[in-house]
Amino acid sequence: MSNAGVFRTYLERFTSGDVEGAAELLAEEFAFDGPILQSKGKAEFLAGSAMAASMARGCTIHRQWADGDDVCSVYDFKVETPSGAGAIAMAEWSVIRGGKLVSSRLLFDTAAMAALMP
Repeated sequence: MSNAGVFRTYLERFTSGDVEGAAELLAEEFAFDGPILQSKGKAEFLAGSAMAASMARGCTIHRQWADGDDVCSVYDFKVETPSGAGAIAMAEWSVIRGGKLVSSRLLFDTAAMAALMP
């Protein structure tokens, strides 16, 4: 599978509720940097992202670029909360080695996310 395919599979699993399947594509040393969560290690990321996973309702990937180990993806993260449902535009730069995500940097408008939070 290509590096872009690894990220796509990871994101589709994560946003469909298959967190275990998504976790299979994370390296043990996975590092994550986002507006709400920063983590070092697969276990810390999975614990910290549990709330996002519980409200995820799918994704639409609009564009991906790959350059060696680097993959940049622009997508809509679909969510449903007690306050409503919507899609939040996101951009994520991931590094993938040996078929596993080793790091990701996520960018999105936190106000769009806050508007959907209870």
